[in-house]
Order: sequence, then C-alpha cells, then structure tokens
Amino acid sequence: MSNLLIIYHSRTGGSQQMAEAAAQAARAEGDVVLLTAQDAEPADLLQAGAYLFCAPENLASLSGQMKEFFDRCYYPVLGQLNGRAYAQMICAGSDGSGAARQLARIAQGWRLREIQPPLILCTQAQTPEAILTEKFIAPAELEPCSELGRAMGVGLAMGMF
Repeated sequence: MSNLLIIYHSRTGGSQQMAEAAAQAARAEGDVVLLTAQDAEPADLLQAGAYLFCAPENLASLSGQMKEFFDRCYYPVLGQLNGRAYAQMICAGSDGSGAARQLARIAQGWRLREIQPPLILCTQAQTPEAILTEKFIAPAELEPCSELGRAMGVGLAMGMF
C-alpha cells in the first residue's frame, strides 16, 4: 500500500489538468495511480496508501460523477481505510467551499486523515458560456497542484502516510 491514488472528475478539463499536474509530480517520488471517478473501484481504494481527490464544483457542491464515485464505493470500503492520508483539489468558478466541505464530510466518514486544507483553484467562470467552455489552466496556476502531488509522493516514500 505505498501508492498514491488520484481520483478525479472533469467536465471541462480544469480538474483533469489539476490531477495530471499532481500525478506527474508525484511520479517522480513513487508509485501513482491516476483514475477517473467513473473508472475507480473499491479495490483501487483498498490498494492505495493515500488519496488525492480532485473534482469540479457544480452548483456549490461536488460534481455528480464524483459524488457517484463516492456513492458507489463508500460502503464497500467503510471501516477499511481508517487513518490513511488524503487531500483534495477543487476546480471552481467561484469559491469552491461547498464542494470541499462535502468531500471532507465523506472523508471523515471513512476516517481518512486530512494532510492539508483543500486546494481550491478558482477559474472565475461566472457566465454560462465561461462555465461550459473547455478550461486551460496556466502552468503557474497548476504549480500548487504539482507541489501537493510531490509532497504526497514524498510522504508515502518516507513512510509518513
């Protein structure tokens, strides 16, 4: 159980770019599995040593596909992930706090250990057109995602998690 499992959902590309930046940096430190929320299964969670969840905020909560992942996987692993480290990244058009709170409550039910406050990247998308368009996140804006991935990879490699 030394791998970092990164699970993400992305409708317009922002969350995917965040997850990929974290995964690329974490791979320099150790074993990383990057999965979409649709493809992730309970067995993937059981095999991981730590988790990084990445999702967009939709209507002040987690995206439906990310929530569906948690709905599908929650009970099959309940009581089996206690104490494992996790962090989260939210791609939001405004503040992202609603999605972050929702994800934190789910993680609390699994008794995961939060290793840092949510990383929220705000795209400032406020119109229907801006919200629905494909996102491009500049490399400088993705650097905190890379730093988080790297830190989680180092933490696993050092046995901190």
